[in-house]
Amino acid sequence: MTHRQRAATAIARQQPDKVPYCVRFTQRMRARMIAYLGDPDFESQLGNSLMVRELEPANSWHEVRPGIWRDQFGVEWDRHIDPDIGNVCNQVVTPENVDAVPLPDPDDPTRYEKFRQLRTAHPDMYLVANIGFSLYERAWTLAGLEALLRAMIGSPAFVHRLLDRILDYNLRVIRNACKLPVDAIFFGDDWGQQTGVIMGVKRWREFIRPRITQQYRAVHDGGKCVFIHSCGKVDELFPDLIEAGVDVFNPFQPEVMDVFEMKKRYGDRLAFFGGISTQRTLPYGTPQQTRDEVRRLLDEVGGGGGYIASPAHDTPADAQPENVMAMMEVLQGQ
Repeated sequence: MTHRQRAATAIARQQPDKVPYCVRFTQRMRARMIAYLGDPDFESQLGNSLMVRELEPANSWHEVRPGIWRDQFGVEWDRHIDPDIGNVCNQVVTPENVDAVPLPDPDDPTRYEKFRQLRTAHPDMYLVANIGFSLYERAWTLAGLEALLRAMIGSPAFVHRLLDRILDYNLRVIRNACKLPVDAIFFGDDWGQQTGVIMGVKRWREFIRPRITQQYRAVHDGGKCVFIHSCGKVDELFPDLIEAGVDVFNPFQPEVMDVFEMKKRYGDRLAFFGGISTQRTLPYGTPQQTRDEVRRLLDEVGGGGGYIASPAHDTPADAQPENVMAMMEVLQGQ
């Protein structure tokens, strides 16, 4: 099988020739691996089945002050601590200006042109177009996390209006992206923390579910698969997500849910992407513990299809290079 066939087969919950995988790295961990291996091109040799790229226009990020980067929505991110994402340090949207703040152009052709080039250059890869910070996350980055959560209780009309504006924008991007030679659309929207759903299931169903259902339906209408990334303990949402149209759930964190039980309970309706511990095993385990964990995931979660193996986040800077290599030994040795 090609990487593309292998991933598509697994996502269809059928058994591929081997379990597809996708291992990515934070900037700091990538630098550590380059130093450890002495090879700046090591990622090209990993054997990933997925190629994930952002649906962002060209020149969408600008460093406006040292270490402060402004995105296409006007949100400013302090990257002194976290160079990959950063921490929001301004507020763009308030109840007073929610109808007036301009959103980016969803029809900007520079969002899309790279995907045609990537398909031509990599015809055998499973190509995924990523809408990061897609709905709830986009709303809180614009309005402030605490302000948005308070407004869900005290000013719900403001939250609905903000989310509707983001939804309209997202639907334009989705419809354009579905015309591309990509295989799936990936949504980033962290609803969880270590102990449960941040805003609670009731409010998630009020504010989030109706809108993601529209987004996922648009993806399926365009003939693509739906990936959702939500960190945290959100397994109580799995029945809702299945009904809404999710095909693949990521990051499938073993620290907050029993990944083997989730496969037994939902594996006939949902594929999983992630599962390798980034909070315990990769930073604090041994190479043998890493091998054992990855082998069990391949056997039990990957058995029968429905699994893309991966660390439960981009490999973080505190992972041990020896453990990363032990993980790759098992993944590549299938």
